[in-house]
Amino acid sequence: MGLRLGLLSTAHINAKLVAGARLADEVDVVAVASRDLARANEQASSLEIPRALGSYEELLSDPDVDAVYISLPNSMHVDWSVRALEAGKHVLCEKPLARSVEQVERAFDAADGAGRVLAEAFMWRHHPQAKRLVELLPRVGEVRVVRAHFSFALDSLDPASNIRLAGELEGGALMDVGCYCVSAARLVAGEPEAVTGQGVFDEVDLRFTGTLSFESGVLAHFDCGVDTADRAELEVAGSAGGLLLRDPFHSAEPVIEVRAADGSVERVEAERDNPYACELRDFAAAVAGDRSPLLGREDAVGQARAIAALYESAGSGARVRL
Repeated sequence: MGLRLGLLSTAHINAKLVAGARLADEVDVVAVASRDLARANEQASSLEIPRALGSYEELLSDPDVDAVYISLPNSMHVDWSVRALEAGKHVLCEKPLARSVEQVERAFDAADGAGRVLAEAFMWRHHPQAKRLVELLPRVGEVRVVRAHFSFALDSLDPASNIRLAGELEGGALMDVGCYCVSAARLVAGEPEAVTGQGVFDEVDLRFTGTLSFESGVLAHFDCGVDTADRAELEVAGSAGGLLLRDPFHSAEPVIEVRAADGSVERVEAERDNPYACELRDFAAAVAGDRSPLLGREDAVGQARAIAALYESAGSGARVRL
């Protein structure tokens, strides 16, 4: 048996993670916990998980669980990550870990104190397509601009109907899907030195657009939304060409278009794999002590710093330096 993983919550995304786990020999999903035992039983049955537990505390005290995957609403990520780490469990926490640097540092301090692994679950970063993207960057010459967008349309924009729209749970477009765009810009260009942000807000941001500027002179811009038709794309423009990913974040069609200055286009296909399986293999290797997790404290802090600054800019109307 591989790393024994328990699911802390019955969020819909658990189905994607469990499907990935079935492709990763290193991980076995052994339990799912909910505050409502009936819901835990229902998901355990539908996803063929061996055990259902009626409280999160029961999962954290279970000696037959090595690690937990936390897919709770955003505002609960850090508190339950800390509780799990202090209970001796390794933690894979769904993105975004937090929207403030202080909260991210708190979680990683708890991991260090407990001698356990904590990782933020940006599954797309583990897929071969993301690695191929970095390898192909020299083909564009000097990177000039990064462009990304990611959006989808919720069935209802009533905050009572979806946790993504609840302000007290730290929902919103930037936290839900815009964070992928920020992650992509940082992967390509490093840490930004300044950002601007604008959004269309109800209880949370329904749409958000932002710019990031980097010391190297690279500029990035993105838009995201939870009230806009499905779309996702990532482009890198450089002095000698460009790269275009039409499925950058789900990675189901991992093809990178390499565009030369003369207008020619080469299609580079990355290895096909399940991004959740890739993520779980990396997490299991980190827990085993084989290597550090791909996304550790430094990346999570950089991500939270950029998101916090984007929200600050949207609130103030001013450019924010990091």
